[in-house]
Amino acid sequence: MSERSESKRPWLADNWRRLNGPRRVAGLDLARGLAVIGMFAAHLLWIDPFDPTDASTWTDVANGRSSILFATIAGVSIALITGGRTPVSGAARERASARLALRALCIWVIGVLLILTQVPVYVILPAYAILFLLALPLLRARPAFLFALAAVLGLVMPWVQALIGQLPFWDTQIGAEIGLLLGLNYPFPVWIAFIVAGLGVGRLDLRSLGTQAALVLVGAGLAVLAYTLAVAFPAAPDTYFALVWTADAHSDGLLEVFGSGGFALAVLGLCLLLTRPWWAGAWLGPIGWLTLPLRAVGSMPLTAYVGQIVAWWVLQPTPDPGESTLEAFRETDPFVPFVVWTIVACTLWALVVGRGPLEWALDRVSRLAGRRRRGAGQAVDRVEQ
Repeated sequence: MSERSESKRPWLADNWRRLNGPRRVAGLDLARGLAVIGMFAAHLLWIDPFDPTDASTWTDVANGRSSILFATIAGVSIALITGGRTPVSGAARERASARLALRALCIWVIGVLLILTQVPVYVILPAYAILFLLALPLLRARPAFLFALAAVLGLVMPWVQALIGQLPFWDTQIGAEIGLLLGLNYPFPVWIAFIVAGLGVGRLDLRSLGTQAALVLVGAGLAVLAYTLAVAFPAAPDTYFALVWTADAHSDGLLEVFGSGGFALAVLGLCLLLTRPWWAGAWLGPIGWLTLPLRAVGSMPLTAYVGQIVAWWVLQPTPDPGESTLEAFRETDPFVPFVVWTIVACTLWALVVGRGPLEWALDRVSRLAGRRRRGAGQAVDRVEQ
């Protein structure tokens, strides 16, 4: 094909290749899309405690687990953009670290702006930014070390966080505001375990059947073990031990860390298995078509997440006397419209325009951290995530 005809290649084909080509890990996009929709459910639905005999309560699976899946995938993405199985070194690592740090700053600023809208959700982005920064010293670590570190953090930090969370300072006005700015509803002393585990996963061969099967089996095993322990050996209520020995959503307890963290690994493994080339087939294969809308959302998670909160801010009705703003908005049944419009908008944008607008802007800004040298950025840019 000549250069002239190549330059006239349809933009739709280019964007389709971007979503389905070898530079993207389709299963990661799918898992990230599920995490975004799960967070929508946690924000927008009335969710009753899980009862396996009552299907109406099954949406409780999204409560807490979606944000943990989101954080785990963040660790995987950090690994992929810093070399994947072969971590970058030297000047390339310095540049990658600087870009990640600048990206973290931008995410933190966006998170603070979302907090200022006073939409009644706990914005994850400030915590997300801090977790990015905490991951920087670990970019050279091997998978075995990262998994061991994640396990140690998961075992130790819930005990520490239970003490930190009980400090009277957090009940003061300034303490509450600092907590929002630090994203302490997703406390980094505990949540760094999810980032580290994801970073370890991203240093493996994600396209390997063995890796994918191991993620499913290990993740499911951890989840079953943790949730079984929570049911079989409940802690006495109103004790320090009860703050730690729990699998409740958003408790940051020991059993939630391993239960929901294992759930995240299993979901990621299943998504990678489902989108394997031998299964999804050619671009127009049935699995490729079926997963495309969710993968499109997963390709621009920041845009989808921010868009949800901005739309909520614009559409928020005035609550009745005695009614909270959260109750007023949930009473409008916004979940299905928000999900449909998000999926449609992200799919059309991904196919017609390409990269998500906030993802594109974040990438442009992060590149200010250093200009590419000849050959130095090859490992960093090998996989687009």
